[in-house]
Amino acid sequence: MSPQPVKTTDDHQPRPPRRPAAFAVLRRRLGAAIVLTYAAAALLPAPGLWLRHPHSIGIPALAELSLRTPQCLLALVLFSAGLQVPLGELRLLLRRPAALVAGLVLHVVAPLLIVPGVAFVLRHSPDQDGGSGMVAAMILIVAMPVAAGATVWTAKGDGDQPTAVGLVLASTLVSPLTVPLTLAVLCPLLRGEYAGRLADAAQTAGHAFALTSVVLPCGAGLLCRLLLPRRGSEGLVGAAVAAALPASLLLTYVNASGVLGPFLRHPRPALLVGALAVAATVCGLSFALGRIAAHALRLDARAGASVTLACGMNNSSASAVLITTTLPDRPHILLPVLAYGLLQKVAAGRVVRGFGPRRGGGLRT
Repeated sequence: MSPQPVKTTDDHQPRPPRRPAAFAVLRRRLGAAIVLTYAAAALLPAPGLWLRHPHSIGIPALAELSLRTPQCLLALVLFSAGLQVPLGELRLLLRRPAALVAGLVLHVVAPLLIVPGVAFVLRHSPDQDGGSGMVAAMILIVAMPVAAGATVWTAKGDGDQPTAVGLVLASTLVSPLTVPLTLAVLCPLLRGEYAGRLADAAQTAGHAFALTSVVLPCGAGLLCRLLLPRRGSEGLVGAAVAAALPASLLLTYVNASGVLGPFLRHPRPALLVGALAVAATVCGLSFALGRIAAHALRLDARAGASVTLACGMNNSSASAVLITTTLPDRPHILLPVLAYGLLQKVAAGRVVRGFGPRRGGGLRT
């Protein structure tokens, strides 16, 4: 008789879930699905506008609950991301946090290097306010934590999921400090009332969103992965993973529906060209800086991709909510935010393209 294999801690991790064929098709065609999502938001915005508003749910013998669809969708995406994290690799990541620290530092420093140059160029444009609206939009998006979608793209490319989730969590935990700091440092680049409005935005970017919409859902996924037995966690992982991608697309549709429909009814071609140019410049420079830093630090391909995504991907949903709250009379500056949201997904697809199946597990040292 052959000797029995020795069990390791990996034996207690859930096996990769068997995913439905529709999920596999959506994963392969995610870029095209995002483009179709934006087209749906432009041509049929009414359902998205309805979902953007809070809806009260009455429960007998309890007070009414306010259901906010964007926050629920974001929580589902992050819960799925936390549920997929190999706990052994996450512990190894905490012991050797080079990629985590590099990604977090780059995420904070990159806006301070990129936005001033863009603002200098826009100041010499024919725009009446010297491009302050465009610059304000870019400041609000690059100051946000790492986008939860970075975990979706990391999973799509079989990348370093622990590093990606760690960067989302770490950037969110420090966001009560980094967001006001980034806004305060970059505010002098603005003219007119935009500077005062941005200072107000720094005051309204508080702890509640980061903790309840990002940290808690991802932590709940990690806790379920830790506590549930293998048989129980396999089904939960399969269901959560299959739901995460549609939830991410629906969240994109809900955020885009508020601006694309009105813009098509009253088109402003110059604004569209300017929004695309500014968003493409900031997005491209952010991803390029992340990739250069990853090569300079000699990170392996998967860890380097996570650092690159952390440098280039920001929570556009949070910035859109902040713009709607602090600049309700300037809906046009949502256009560069939406453009950045689309472009960062296209760039993320290029970053993760070509990754094969994970082999051997763990992080390189």
